Amino acid sequence: MRILHTSDWHLGRSFHREGMLGHQAAYVDHLLSVVEQGSVDVVCVSGDVYDRALPQVDAVRLASEALSRLAASRAKVVITSGNHDSAQRLGFGSELIDAAGIFIRTDLAGVGRPVMLPDEHGEVAFYGLPYLDPDAARASWGLESRSHQAALGEAMRRVRADLDGRGGRSVVMAHAFVTGAEPSDSERDMSVGGVSMVPASLFEDISYAALGHLHGRHTITDTVRYSGSPLAYSFSEANHLKGSWLIDLDESGFVASEFVEAPVPRNLARLRGTLEELLSDPRHEVHEQSWLQITLTDRIRPAQAMERLRRRFPHTLVLGFESTAPVLGALSQPDPSRPRRDIDLVTEFVAELRGEPAAKAELALLQTAVDACCEDPEVDSLDSPSGGDEEEEWLEVLF
Repeated sequence: MRILHTSDWHLGRSFHREGMLGHQAAYVDHLLSVVEQGSVDVVCVSGDVYDRALPQVDAVRLASEALSRLAASRAKVVITSGNHDSAQRLGFGSELIDAAGIFIRTDLAGVGRPVMLPDEHGEVAFYGLPYLDPDAARASWGLESRSHQAALGEAMRRVRADLDGRGGRSVVMAHAFVTGAEPSDSERDMSVGGVSMVPASLFEDISYAALGHLHGRHTITDTVRYSGSPLAYSFSEANHLKGSWLIDLDESGFVASEFVEAPVPRNLARLRGTLEELLSDPRHEVHEQSWLQITLTDRIRPAQAMERLRRRFPHTLVLGFESTAPVLGALSQPDPSRPRRDIDLVTEFVAELRGEPAAKAELALLQTAVDACCEDPEVDSLDSPSGGDEEEEWLEVLF
């Protein structure tokens, strides 16, 4: 039996306001091509089909098209719900959809009841475990403790109870954070009491564990793997290789694996340096059409930085600034014996924070802002009987 292991499609998700639905549709085309050209028997989608519990209409349409095309293909499909999915919405009509060879498993009550799919050596039991929310699992199963390990441990106890009675090969699909893998910035934190990980030992003696949730591919053991998301959803995934696992089972179980790369809509990169360095350095030519996260290290924040960067790097999506000027904590303490006007306080603040005085045009803007905050611009004072609290408030307005 040949299995294609994929997960974390997150249909409907954007990438820093960049629409990804077209790229997700291209991945579905790729998936169908792999199914046909790779002689895939079963497609496993281990959770997070959608990016949100109430997905947008276009995302639902793409999912419907994908499942219709898979139903018409040579492969059977087993799908589970992830922590981004609504189990009820994703699982709607699953009993009817089973007849088309698309098996959607989202219900805790069904944990331990496998989908049985045949090959030339007999049948393989596919145990689709939906995302196991510790609170829901504790309430439904009467667990003593509230944790991911308790929930997944009980699910695997039910799987083994069934498997002990029938024997043979097995595939478990789980949406969890398994020890030995590294997260990225784009997964939703699902820790309970600060703990989110579960041990890989929970999947011992299973022919193959097809994991979802983490967006990078990982091989925990030969038989316990993450496929990762098919597309990058954060700049922390810039070095990820995206795709799916092709897994072969023979009569005794796992026998071989191959990673099939997914199409990349646009490369990701993270650059840092001064604005002039980034605009002039020929080494960055390779990134001129990439999606970019750029961090500027100029001492003073450059004017119109994003506009100037996009002339060379039109797909810059995130711009940060790490100045080498003194930080706020380095400001000197005022001399209480020397009265200062509000505008003096503001300009001193700017000078100490940036490392040099405000320019003439900036001084005019600051004076306008101070006048707008003062009750009597002619006096240039907040004219407050209490002093300190109001001064902090208008400093927040300005900065």
